[in-house]
Order: sequence, then structure tokens, then C-alpha cells
Amino acid sequence: MNKTKRPFRFRIGMRNIKTAIAATLCAIGYLTANVIFDTSFDPTFACIGAIFGTGSDMGDSWLNGGNRLFGTIIGGVIGMLMFRLYLFWQPGGEWSFKILPFMFVGVVALIIACQFFRWPGGIQPGGVVLSIILFAQNNPDTYISYSVERIINTAIGVIVVLLINHFFPRERLLGIMYTLHLRKRPEAEEEKLEELKELEEPEAAER
Repeated sequence: MNKTKRPFRFRIGMRNIKTAIAATLCAIGYLTANVIFDTSFDPTFACIGAIFGTGSDMGDSWLNGGNRLFGTIIGGVIGMLMFRLYLFWQPGGEWSFKILPFMFVGVVALIIACQFFRWPGGIQPGGVVLSIILFAQNNPDTYISYSVERIINTAIGVIVVLLINHFFPRERLLGIMYTLHLRKRPEAEEEKLEELKELEEPEAAER
């Protein structure tokens, strides 16, 4: 059975716009704070949290953002605990085969915790943080600060997403997109379909 592929239609959807707004606002906030307070805050994980947390509506954003934030918190806490225990065996934090049991136990604990708190969507982002703490940020002097900063930055990104969904619900965002001609009004799309039908009818009659 031959299936005809639908042609690609370039369309900027509402979730597309909200995701871009959320990530850009996070970056603007961090860069502005760096200029005003002469700091070097990194907006990376706030932007990532905003992108992962954006949903089609408030409920969807609560779910996506909650998964990301909860997973980051649980993964960060378990990662700090596992790495702290690993330091008793390997005080310098260097890689060795001794870290493998801690990775195994950490992943098992992460999955159990997410299931217990009924946040199974937090397993993936939590696993990312856990792995980074054990293998990429394995510095005895910085692993705690890294974990705390990542949790805070992710929370900021998720909060920005929720605020955008609150102040820019579907109806308001649609109005803005119509005004900026980023999306055609429904009546305009119906008129275009009618014109196409009128053009196709004479061709069908000729055949």
C-alpha cells in the first residue's frame, strides 16, 4: 500500500514561540545580571530547563518542567551522596573501577525515588545529572557547588516557563501571532482552501 507523504509546511507554532521566548528571557536575565553586578553567572542550564520545560499549555508545562526540576534535584542529591561515599575510597576523585558500584547503586536509587514520588519523567534528567557529577564534575572541591547551582538554574528556567504560560495563554499568544503575521487567521486559511478547491474542480472536469 502506497502512502503519499504530506508536503512539509513551514509553520511557526505557539509552542515554538513560547520556547524561544523562555530561553531568550533566561539568557537576557543572566547576561544583564552579569553586567550590573559584575558576575559571571552561566545561563546554560536555565535555558535548558526552559526549553525542556515548555509545554503547549500550563498543565503540560507543569508536567515537563516538573519532570526536569524534580529529576535534577533527585539526581543531584543522589549524585552528591554517591560521590561523597566514593571519596572515602578515592580521596582525589579520580576515575577508577571503584566508582562503578556507586554508579549502579545511584541509578537504582534514582529510579526508585522517582517511582516513589510518582515522577517517572524525572528519571532521564536525573540520570544526566548523576552521570555528570560522577564522571564529568568529579572534583572534590566543586561537585557540591555544581549540583546546587544546576538545581537553582533549572528551577529558574522552569519558573520562567510557567510565568510565560500564565501571562501568555493560548488566546493571547494567538492574537500576537496574528498581529505579527506569524500565523494566518482561520478565516484566511478557509478562504485559501476554497480557492484551491475552485481551481481543482475545472481540472477534474477536464479529466
